[in-house]
Amino acid sequence: MNRYYYDLHIHSCLSPCADNDNTPNNIAGMAVLAGLNIVALTDHNTAKNCPAFFKAAKQQGIIPVAGMELTTAEDIHAVCLFEELEDALAFDDFLQSQRTLIPNRTDIFGDQLIMNEKDEVTGTEPHFLSNATSISIEEAPALVRQYRGVCYPAHIDREANGIIAALGVFPETLDCSCAEVRDVEKLPQLLEEFPVLKEKQIVVSSDAHYLWDIRDKAAYFELDDEPYSGAKIRHELFKRLRG
Repeated sequence: MNRYYYDLHIHSCLSPCADNDNTPNNIAGMAVLAGLNIVALTDHNTAKNCPAFFKAAKQQGIIPVAGMELTTAEDIHAVCLFEELEDALAFDDFLQSQRTLIPNRTDIFGDQLIMNEKDEVTGTEPHFLSNATSISIEEAPALVRQYRGVCYPAHIDREANGIIAALGVFPETLDCSCAEVRDVEKLPQLLEEFPVLKEKQIVVSSDAHYLWDIRDKAAYFELDDEPYSGAKIRHELFKRLRG
């Protein structure tokens, strides 16, 4: 068992609200400087920059995780993570049928840049990525599991797009094994107000939209890594996230 520092919620330049400097290579490089070992790329409603991030992370010695930040029908944000890149891309394909396609206004919302492993722009997403999909928060965890992924509410300590702010409660019926917070100092109060959270694995991540949002290492998991490989560590991470 060894300690692995993580951040499982970072946006690239494909997210309209993220900085264009958040390229796959820049994120991987900043993760190294921050002392992180495991990093998930979680753009709004898409995983299209994950292939480039996987290659950039490998060059930097970072263990990558493919994911996205799903916007549910209630406008609640949920982190979706996949042990295999191919499963993330398959879910990405499915999700296109669940989106309301609104042309992106780059002058208002920002660019949505798709990149390769050299940080070269290979395309753009023409439709605004951050708006709500047709998938409800109750449906999302089971649906993501069909693609061998894990889904849990994002930044539950935030007013904007947090499940508690949106619903007033953390539903006891929600079939998820985890919940995410940005500010770990708010966790004791949340646990007191919503005891159901004591049954969840609490994940602490940055929700970084700018390179300087990526925090120095703090949150970690103790993971079995023998015999060592990136795939082994990623598998052990998902065992923990699945509870």
